[in-house]
Amino acid sequence: MANNYNPAEVEARWQEKWEETGLYRQVVDRSWPKHYALTMLPYPSGDLHIGHWYAMVPSDARARFMRMRGYNVLFPMGFDSFGLPAENAAIQRKIHPKTWTYANIERMRRQLRSMGAMFDWEREAVSSDPEYYKWSQWFFKKLMEQGLAYRKLAAVDFCPHCNTTLAREQVWGEDRHCERCKTPVIKKELEQWFFKTTAFAEELLEFGSIDWPERVKVMQTNWIGRSTGADVVFHTEQEDPIPIFTTRPDTLWGATFMVLAPEHPLVEKITSDEQRPVVEAYRQAAQRMSEIDREAADREKTGVFSGAYAINPVNGERIPIWVADYVLMSYGSGAIMAVPAHDERDFAFAQKYGLPIVEVIRMPGRSDDEGPLAAAYTSKTEGILVNSGPFTGTPVAGAVERVTQWLEEQGTGRAAVNYRLRDWLISRQRYWGAPIPVVYCSVHKAIPVPDEQLPVLLPEDVEFMPTGESPLKFHAGFLNTTCPECGRPALRETDTMDTFMCSSWYQYRYLSPHYDEGPFDPEEGEYWLPVDQYTGGIEHATMHLIYTRFFTKAMRDMGLVDFAEPMLALYNQGMVLGEDNEKMSKSRGNVVSPDELVRQYGADTVRTYLMFFAKWDQGGPWNYDGIKGPQRLLFDVWAIGRHAYAPPAMDEVASRALRRKTHQTIRRVTEDLESFSFNTAVAAIMELRNSIQDAQQAANVSRAAWDEAVAHLLLLLAPMAPHITEELWAGRGRPYSIHQQPWPAWDEEVAREEAITLVVQINGKVRDKITVPAGSDEETLRQTALASEKVRPWLDGKTPRKVIVVSGKLVNIVL
Repeated sequence: MANNYNPAEVEARWQEKWEETGLYRQVVDRSWPKHYALTMLPYPSGDLHIGHWYAMVPSDARARFMRMRGYNVLFPMGFDSFGLPAENAAIQRKIHPKTWTYANIERMRRQLRSMGAMFDWEREAVSSDPEYYKWSQWFFKKLMEQGLAYRKLAAVDFCPHCNTTLAREQVWGEDRHCERCKTPVIKKELEQWFFKTTAFAEELLEFGSIDWPERVKVMQTNWIGRSTGADVVFHTEQEDPIPIFTTRPDTLWGATFMVLAPEHPLVEKITSDEQRPVVEAYRQAAQRMSEIDREAADREKTGVFSGAYAINPVNGERIPIWVADYVLMSYGSGAIMAVPAHDERDFAFAQKYGLPIVEVIRMPGRSDDEGPLAAAYTSKTEGILVNSGPFTGTPVAGAVERVTQWLEEQGTGRAAVNYRLRDWLISRQRYWGAPIPVVYCSVHKAIPVPDEQLPVLLPEDVEFMPTGESPLKFHAGFLNTTCPECGRPALRETDTMDTFMCSSWYQYRYLSPHYDEGPFDPEEGEYWLPVDQYTGGIEHATMHLIYTRFFTKAMRDMGLVDFAEPMLALYNQGMVLGEDNEKMSKSRGNVVSPDELVRQYGADTVRTYLMFFAKWDQGGPWNYDGIKGPQRLLFDVWAIGRHAYAPPAMDEVASRALRRKTHQTIRRVTEDLESFSFNTAVAAIMELRNSIQDAQQAANVSRAAWDEAVAHLLLLLAPMAPHITEELWAGRGRPYSIHQQPWPAWDEEVAREEAITLVVQINGKVRDKITVPAGSDEETLRQTALASEKVRPWLDGKTPRKVIVVSGKLVNIVL
C-alpha cells in the first residue's frame, strides 16, 4: 500500500477488481433476505451532471449499507433512452438519433462507473434497444386486450407553418409559438391512443400498503382529484342533452346560466347565426391557449353568449348557454351549470356579463330585505335553502344527499363520483420512440400486430425533414404492410409511444434484460419483486410515479404479478444548487462538473461531500470550500488506517472512552443510514476520526481498543467511500471485500456513558455544570445540585420552593 493517498490510482484499481470478481453481480439466493434497491434511471442527454450524482451516490450508499446488514441487494442501472431531445439533436446536428443516443450512453456508462457504485451492469436495460421495446409493444397489446388502451380524437399543439404536431416543450412563450419557426401554434384534433388510467382512479388513492412521503401522497391525491356529487342532465330548447357533473346539486335552483367548453361538440350546433362570428373567433383564440393558462386561478375569466338556451331540469327556467375557455373538454363532460350566488368564479363571471344571481342558500343572520349578495356564499354546512322548490327551508347540512336522492326519484340525475385524473395520452407524432404495434385495415380497422411479429422495428434508413415531422409517415417500407386478419394491404400506425410508457415498467426488465419469453423471467420476479426502496426526485410525483403504479395494477389484473404497488418505500432527494443559490444552468455559468471534481479530488471525496453538505431530502447550494472537510477526513482516515499502533503504556480509562465512542458511533451511523440522514452519519464518523486521532497522539489506549476503533471506522465509512476503505481494509490484512463484511453491531453496555454533565439552573438560569455518574437517580441529582458550591450562595439558607429534575440531565431550582 502506497504511503501517499492517490485517489485516482486507488479508485481505478478497485473498480477493475470489483468488475473482475463480479462483486456486485447479484443472483437469486433464497438463503438471504432480498432487498431490491432502485434509483430513477437517467436520460442519456450527454453527460452526468452533479444532480445525477446527488441522486445516485446516497442511493448507492444505502444499498451498500443494506448489503452489509445481511440482505441480498439488487441495485441495477439502465437508460431511459427514447425521447424528443434525441430527435431534436438529429435535426440540429444532422446526426441520426440512434447515433447520438448510443454515443451518450457509452459516455455516461464510463461516468457512472467512475462513481464506484454497486450497480449490477449485467442487468442493464436500455429502453431504445429492440429487445426492450419489444415488450413495451407487448404491454401495449395486453392493455388493449384488457380494454385499457383505446383510440379517440384529442387536441394537440400544431404548427401550421411546419405542418407538424409539437410536444409541450416545443411551444414557447406567452404567445405560445413554435420553437423552430416562431409561428403561433394552434390546437388540432387527431386520432390518438390513450391508456385508461382512470380505471384505477379509486385504487390509486389508496396508500396504506406503501411507505411513501406524505408530500407525494398529497400531490397524487390532489392530481387524481376525487369529487362526490351528482350527474344531472340539462337540455337545450331543441332537446339536445347536456350532461353535467356538480358537487353541489343542492344549488341547482340557483343555476342561472350554463357554460360549454369551446371544443364542446354542441357549440357548433346550437350557436345562433347572429352569434356565430363572435363564437368562432373566440373558439379560435381558445385553440391557441394551453389548458394550464385557461385554468389559471388569477386569470380574468372571459366568455361569449352562444345565442342558445337550456332548460333547468329542477324548475323549468330558461337559462342562457355561454361559451368560455375556463371550461375544459378534457375534464368531466366539458359543460357546467353556473350558480353565481354560491360559486366565486361564477359570481365574478355573472357580474362581468350582467347575468342573474339568484340566492338559494341563505347564510345565518341574513334577512330577506338585505339586497343583493356582495359576494358568493359557499358554505356547505351553515345556512338554509331558499328559492329551492320543495327543499326551501331545508338546512344546507345534508342537503346534497337529500337533493341527490330526489333527483334519482325524478329521473333527472344520480349520485356520482368524478375524478380530475385524465386518461394518459400516449401517442407521440415522433420518430424516436417505440412504435405503436397497430395496423389499419380497410375491413378490420385497428388490428394489433401479432406477438410473433414483435418487435415492430424502427427503420434506421429514414430521412429527417427540416420541419421535424416524423419520418415514419414517409417511409414506405415501414408504413405499408398487410392486415394480420385478412392479408389485405394495410398501413402501420406511425405514432410512437410516450417515453413514460418505457419507464413505467423498467424495474421489471432489470430482472432479466435478455429474457425473450416475456417481459421478465417469472422466477427472478418471484424472488426480487416488488421494489423495496425507490429513490428519486419529487418532480415525478404526478406523472411517472402515477404511471408506474397504474402499470403494476394493470399487470396484477393480467396475472403477471401478485401485488398492487411497484415500490414499497420511496424517498425523495432535494436539489444541488449553484454556488449562487440558483438552479444550475449553462446560461448562469454555475454548473458543477462531476468529472472535473473526480479528477481533482477523487470519487470518494465527491461522494462523501454530497452526503455531508446538506440534508439529502432538502439539498442546497454547492460550496467548493466545503468539499475540503470531507477531503481532509479521507486523508486522515488514510493516515489512521496505515498507522502501526504500538502503545508504550495502556490507560484503562482512555481505552474504555475510545471503545465507548466507537460503539456510540456505530449506533448513530446505523440509525442515520436507516433514516437516510447521510449528513449526520458523516458528521458522526468525523467525530470518531477525532477521537482516534486523540488516542493516537496520546498513545495510551490498548491495542484491542485501537484495532476495534479503526476497523469499525472503515466499516462505517465503506458505504460512503467504497474505494479508500477497500484499500485500507486490504492493507490491514482483512479478507476481501470490505463490502462483503457484516455491518458492525454496537454493545449498549460499552456505549453507555460513565459520567454525564449535570446542568444546574436557578429560576431558569444556568448557575453550574457538574460531572456526575451516569444513571444516577433523581434524589442523588437533586442533592448534588443543592450541594454545589456555586449554588449555595444563591440559596442563602432558604428552602427552595421546587427542585425539578429534567430527563436526568438538568436540575432547575425554583426559589
